[in-house]
Amino acid sequence: MAISMGGKGETPMSDINTTPLVDVMLVLLIIFLIAVPVAIQTIEKLEIPVMESIESKDKVENLLLTVSTTDAAGRSAGEPGFEGASRSGECRVYFNNITPVTSEQLYDQAFARLDAIVTRAGGPEAIMQNPDQIPQVHIRGDVNAPWRCVAGAIYNVQAAGYPTVGFISNPVEPGI
Repeated sequence: MAISMGGKGETPMSDINTTPLVDVMLVLLIIFLIAVPVAIQTIEKLEIPVMESIESKDKVENLLLTVSTTDAAGRSAGEPGFEGASRSGECRVYFNNITPVTSEQLYDQAFARLDAIVTRAGGPEAIMQNPDQIPQVHIRGDVNAPWRCVAGAIYNVQAAGYPTVGFISNPVEPGI
């Protein structure tokens, strides 16, 4: 390996060596390829209603809930052998689409989350000055989940202080 120190009218070489940068970027790419599917775990085998809907602005602060029921054999979504929600099954609510919670836990966690967001914004008066900062609740409800399960989730998050509750659905395909 040699270095050019300049000589008769030559200028020193000032190019950046990009090899370490490329190596770091490839390592980061591999890490993200492995980490992202793990971070985006959601409940599978959920039949979401198909209807016309408008796309909402999704914010990090929005609370995502999945509402389902146990199947005929009493298994919850996410368990091996789950055959889909049953109308006569027990209600199951998943906080941020992953963590199963009871009604009391849903209220407590939703309240604590909203309180932290309002405190971070500078209090209720500050967040009311900019209504776009107020988080929403988005519910993914299984088609076969009884209304009592969905209504219970809505009641708990509204009691915790969330003013806006919306539903996530599969959009209608054009031309059908």
